[in-house]
Amino acid sequence: MTKLADLLSTLFDRRYGRSGVSDVSEGPIRDLTAELMGAKGEITGLSVARAVLDRYAGFSDDEKLGFFRHLASDMTLNPDRVRAALDTYEAGETKESYAAVMIAAEPGRQELIRRLNQIPGATGALVKMRADLLRLGRDEDALMALDLDFRHLFVSWFNRGFLVLRPINWESPALILDRIIAYEAVHAISSWADLRRRVEPRDRRCFAFFHPAMPDEPLIFVEVALTRGIPGSVQTLLAEDREVLSEEQADTAVFYSISNCQAGLASISFGNSLIKQVVADLSIELPDLATFVTLSPIPGFARWTETLNLPGPPEEDDALRALAARYLVEAKRPDGQPLDPVARFHLGNGASVHQIHAGADTSPKGRAQSFGAMVNYLYDTSRVSQNHERFAASQDVAMSADVRKLASAAEKAIA
Repeated sequence: MTKLADLLSTLFDRRYGRSGVSDVSEGPIRDLTAELMGAKGEITGLSVARAVLDRYAGFSDDEKLGFFRHLASDMTLNPDRVRAALDTYEAGETKESYAAVMIAAEPGRQELIRRLNQIPGATGALVKMRADLLRLGRDEDALMALDLDFRHLFVSWFNRGFLVLRPINWESPALILDRIIAYEAVHAISSWADLRRRVEPRDRRCFAFFHPAMPDEPLIFVEVALTRGIPGSVQTLLAEDREVLSEEQADTAVFYSISNCQAGLASISFGNSLIKQVVADLSIELPDLATFVTLSPIPGFARWTETLNLPGPPEEDDALRALAARYLVEAKRPDGQPLDPVARFHLGNGASVHQIHAGADTSPKGRAQSFGAMVNYLYDTSRVSQNHERFAASQDVAMSADVRKLASAAEKAIA
């Protein structure tokens, strides 16, 4: 076996050089992609795939755009081939004619991406590649069509069945903790001491989804506070001198920060599964928990009020809460979905708008985006499915009686 391995290594070195990189690695990138698509042997395919990813990693933004345009134009669908396959299928629906349609309807770049993904570490590299595509190609329709191919493959690769839920605590590897600090997108973590206050105390939890191909990279994580009653201030929730509760004292789990970590996985939804899994796990671990809510920002609220031609934000807390209620309940996009992105997420998951708080986020960011107002979305496990179905069917916003009353008061005041 040793002699055979030495022989294979010698042949490999002669063909690809010591580094294992194909002779065309210094030529145009399209030569590499062509060789990869034509590769028959495993060793050749793996070597060329590595060469493509290595070349891409060293590209400037202009070179990355050139690479994406190559995939978009040279490796797209062949309309004549698709039409011919459809004609054959329509003439006789057989296994062979159906297979021909499937093959013709798949652009070559999808197979290229699959072949790139064969080498160790490629999945993370391809996620970063898609992040580049979204960043650089939003103004080009052909590149956004190419993104649909990435998205199509990623939806399968990052299916919930492949994801692993892991608790994050102070004993987690430093690399993972450092990622949590870097990726926190709702309430910035100012220091390692700040992080420690969020993951170490017995009344705090943090959970993240990971993918086996990216074991050191969280995909999404949620920070949870165990409290007694529903909180109305994030500063109080995160205060350094707060009193730590015992797990037995807590009756409420508060999801106060949910952060997506990978720009290259935009529009690949993990949040719904994450919240449902965490609710299920906490319910088993702490059966006395009776309430599951968020303490969420209202990021589009201040911007929306500018369209009302108000002299300024309401000075009284009740007036501010009423205006925020109307925004969450009534402000819609042209497609009927809530204007607020956080509301779209939680309402789509089956939550209801439960309580609105003034002075809940006094940070500069909180004041700028919502005049300091925040909202609790309630995840009532007995009504989540019903709320979800109603929202999906008619964008009907589930809300508490208090929120309904506040929204009605705002309508009258503005009218």
